[in-house]
Amino acid sequence: MVWRVGKALIYFASGTLLMFLAVPLIVLLLRAIEADLLQQLSQPTVAQALRLSLWTSSLSMLITIGCGTPLAYVLARKKVVARPVIETLLDLPIILPPAVAGLALLLTFGRRGLLGPVLSTLGISLPFTTAAVVLAETFVAAPFYIRSAQTGFASIALHLEESASDLGANPWRVFRRVTLPLAGMALLSGAILSWARALGEFGATILFAGSFIGRTQTMPLAIYQALESDLGAAIAIAAILILISFGFLVALRLITHGRIGHPML
Repeated sequence: MVWRVGKALIYFASGTLLMFLAVPLIVLLLRAIEADLLQQLSQPTVAQALRLSLWTSSLSMLITIGCGTPLAYVLARKKVVARPVIETLLDLPIILPPAVAGLALLLTFGRRGLLGPVLSTLGISLPFTTAAVVLAETFVAAPFYIRSAQTGFASIALHLEESASDLGANPWRVFRRVTLPLAGMALLSGAILSWARALGEFGATILFAGSFIGRTQTMPLAIYQALESDLGAAIAIAAILILISFGFLVALRLITHGRIGHPML
């Protein structure tokens, strides 16, 4: 009897939490259908926010892959001085409030920030530009890729790389033909997580880049602004974000469970 009561409580608690998480999203999607999602997408503000978000998050992901892959490899395969400090710094953007990240970027790259005068002499102004959006997204999203890539590189057996070296392959060829394919699933998973996190970034972006239509107003910022004047547009943008995020999370689950083969990166 006690076990049956306990089992019922477990199912009740689990079902309640699932409903709490799922129902608001379902309601939003239904409201998007009622608001004529396709018609809302044709509005200039919505279309511009969508294009800007896709462009900046993709550029952020490419920067993260290009700069983060070597860092992840070094952390996974080499003896690094002050490793705990470096890894802690990498984890900080994950748990920090995004507003803190935005303020830190502004104090560093702003006109009166640490590097602002130097950038000004070079004719570069970063705050409140599209470049600022990319920097903000990269700051908060890069750790997701680096951590996943580090795990992937660390999971590769050393003897596989050593065997390739013994067969005459140089270090770059070993990395390109052996290491990258074996870690490919982890790299792809990390890239998806990083892209999705960049797509949904709000706090750091609005502080460092502002919300200017067509220049810095990404989809999350467009939702915030549309709530004041056009609820239908806000619902449409939010629904798009849900659908995109859902699609990428499904892809991530398929990759994680091995239903998609190792990508030859």
